[in-house]
Amino acid sequence: MRPVSAGDSSTDSLLTAASAALRVDREALADALLGQLPVAVAVLDAGLRWRYLNPPFQQVTGVSPTAVLGRAAVDPDPAVPRVLADGRPRSGTFTGRAADFRRLEVDGAPTGVLVVLPGGADSHRAELERTRARFALLEAGSERIGTTLDPDTTCAELAAFAVPDFAALALVDVLPLDTPDTTAGPATAYPAPGPDRDRERERDRPRLRWRRAATAREQAPPGVAPSSTVPPSTAPPSVPAAGTVRHRPGSVTARALAEGRPVVANLVSADELAALLPDEAALAAGRDAGADCLLAVPLTARGRPIGVLTLARAHGSSLGFTPEDTELLAAIAGRAALTLDHARRYARSQNTALELQRALLAEPGSPHPNLELASRYLPSGITSVVGGDWYETVRLPFGRTLLAMGDVMGHGVEAAVDMSNYRSTLRYVAAMDLPPHRILRQLDALIAEQENARPATCVLALADPARARWTLAGAGHLPPALLTSHTTELVEVPTGPPLGTGVGGYEQTVIELRADHALLLYTDGLVERRGEDIDVSLARLSALRLPADGPLDALLDGTLAALAPEDAEDDIALLAARVRHRPS
Repeated sequence: MRPVSAGDSSTDSLLTAASAALRVDREALADALLGQLPVAVAVLDAGLRWRYLNPPFQQVTGVSPTAVLGRAAVDPDPAVPRVLADGRPRSGTFTGRAADFRRLEVDGAPTGVLVVLPGGADSHRAELERTRARFALLEAGSERIGTTLDPDTTCAELAAFAVPDFAALALVDVLPLDTPDTTAGPATAYPAPGPDRDRERERDRPRLRWRRAATAREQAPPGVAPSSTVPPSTAPPSVPAAGTVRHRPGSVTARALAEGRPVVANLVSADELAALLPDEAALAAGRDAGADCLLAVPLTARGRPIGVLTLARAHGSSLGFTPEDTELLAAIAGRAALTLDHARRYARSQNTALELQRALLAEPGSPHPNLELASRYLPSGITSVVGGDWYETVRLPFGRTLLAMGDVMGHGVEAAVDMSNYRSTLRYVAAMDLPPHRILRQLDALIAEQENARPATCVLALADPARARWTLAGAGHLPPALLTSHTTELVEVPTGPPLGTGVGGYEQTVIELRADHALLLYTDGLVERRGEDIDVSLARLSALRLPADGPLDALLDGTLAALAPEDAEDDIALLAARVRHRPS
């Protein structure tokens, strides 16, 4: 059927009659109709150059008339020249959107192509709003998921984001941190395989142990015990805190991991629910939530699965997870997986540094029997960074013992390695039997010669029970504390620059060594607080009253209980020493 031309008498007469009835100019009425028609329309001439686009077309596409009028359309759909050639209407795409093409004829002669975006401006505006809403959700997910470098917190944030807007129940399972990268195998985006192929793949695939890192449930109705996002350790009874789980073969969770793509199961029966949820704890939670629609999305990073998000919707809440839901949740999970992967890699690095630091601090040198020692080391925690705190004891001739407490500047594995370097260099220099201030000079010079070594603060205390004296020297470190039966005094130690600067200039001081006194060496994590003046911090230590004649372990425990913050931002190292009382 031939398109009606603009010059047909029937159209002309109708337009003329309408303009007369409305008492407006015929041409003005035609312009108003085209401009206010709630359909996006554009006109290309015979050379496929832009000649007209009405306001709805501009709104839907964002194309400006001043930018395109008179210019050739860029990469037009192949259907456009065919429509111009044979006059048969066709559909295709134009400016990235679905479009219908019709030949425009005037007085029976083809003059161009009419481009119509189906659905009208309202439909396209709604589509634009949906797209904006999708990006807003993705942006909200990026802001709310991954606020820390703690993997469990990231998993909890992902579960909390999904409930209740997308599901009534969310489970996040991850591989344990110590799982080798090669264990899970690469995540492959399989096409939708048949049931036989699914069963064969799952049978051959090893059933890995996964850790349930987070669970979130929709708040219960009034009168029912509420539930909310919780870490596994405090999960409600309906979702037991499963340390590790093995996914049931054939479950949506196992299939999503095996196939490397989201798996949906909508409007399932109670028997199907039992087979499709990954484990008994998840089944109990699903039944408790009244679930009948399931979605499992693999958490994939660097081409390998590191976890899986399992969602469940309650019966009657929806007809199931739509393709749009699945696409959006897969995008959110993909971003979360990258954040989680960063957190897991950081946690592994922190664990390596922490294990190295603990190993190096586990066996300080043995003091003389005439000196009693106790030590503590507390890491700052996974949400911060492992520091370079260290301590050492060196046994010297004539019943003397050298104590050292230091803090390498920086964090992580590198700081722990430098800490080991300082300890070994200290032992080498201390063997020369030099006084503390000269030991610091030698240490400073030797470390300064090492190109990549980091500076460190340090305080040395030489115990000489035969002469009843402590000899102390410092390199930018906080002063030791001398605990008596009634007071805690900060020892005024001449302090020089940190070690490794090559500046030198260290001095020493001598104080009395008594059997009823205890000397406490510590790092700044014990006293310093963010935004607080150091004098205020040290005054808190000076106000401490602990018995100096009791067990040294009890003294350190009391010090930590009184001064160490609950969420320490820095490592804490303590070393307490006291001369052993010898009965006369």
